[in-house]
Amino acid sequence: MFAKVETLQSPSGAALVWRRQPAARPERGILIVSHGLAEHSARYTRFAEFMAGHGFHVYAHDHRGHGATKAIDAPLGRYAHRQGADKVLCDVRTMRDMAAADHPGLPVILFGHSMGGLIALNAAESDPGLYDGLAVWNSNFNPGLAGRAAQVILAAEKMLKGSDVPSRLLPKLTFDAWGRSIKDRKTDFDWLSHDAFEVQKYVDDPLCGFDASVSLWIDLFDLTFLGARRDRLRRLPPNLPIHLVGGGEDPATNGAREIKWLARHMQAAGLKRVTTVVYPAMRHETLNETERDSAMRDFAGWCLTVVERRHNDGMA
Repeated sequence: MFAKVETLQSPSGAALVWRRQPAARPERGILIVSHGLAEHSARYTRFAEFMAGHGFHVYAHDHRGHGATKAIDAPLGRYAHRQGADKVLCDVRTMRDMAAADHPGLPVILFGHSMGGLIALNAAESDPGLYDGLAVWNSNFNPGLAGRAAQVILAAEKMLKGSDVPSRLLPKLTFDAWGRSIKDRKTDFDWLSHDAFEVQKYVDDPLCGFDASVSLWIDLFDLTFLGARRDRLRRLPPNLPIHLVGGGEDPATNGAREIKWLARHMQAAGLKRVTTVVYPAMRHETLNETERDSAMRDFAGWCLTVVERRHNDGMA
């Protein structure tokens, strides 16, 4: 369990349920965690404890339409009735400002997994200069023509059924398709991890695996295509350290091919400090994989280089 669970009122109108794990050794920095689709921040307890052990104060909140966060316009499975993406980014800024006020002067690193990676990159682009490091794990910013087709499908569903009901087609094109891609699967969510225990915990969690609304899917594709735009990437400081991670067996990122695409796309936009790591035998949830400890050690090492660079720049 996280050491602290509280609620914070966001300017977006959401009552954000957030969790904090204080640094368990001399403090080095702040890590803001942005979780994925159809899950919640409590699933990052082990990661938070690990990073706290390396000197990071870890903050994680439930996004709108997820976990225990409440908002009038955001039942489970929906960001908001309107402007959902903007409101989610507002919530991230609110969390970042609170954490930075709690620990003035410490470097701030923003971490996002899957949907959380879509949010994290857009958040960093919306507020360039607020983050000393950015980590985007297991996120697909290159859905291509299939993504554009999905937007057309969602527009049709919105017109015919409304935006506040679950999409019928998008789960079949994403979660269901990814599940079917795993040979000899025991559950429909084996695409998440090789660790059967972690997969079963996800399946048994009533706050995981729910159907997202049409409006939430629309917001997700908006974040996807917006975040990867060259003009948006050029908002980021050229020397911002960026950490990209993918799994070689992750169907959601085409076996990490889209992670490599994002790295090339970022470098072409002038970003100079992009680190790309692909774990060949991992699926979608790196932090819940059988070899997660090695991935967390690698990430902690990268975070410490970010802190050291910030310190050296401050001494220059």
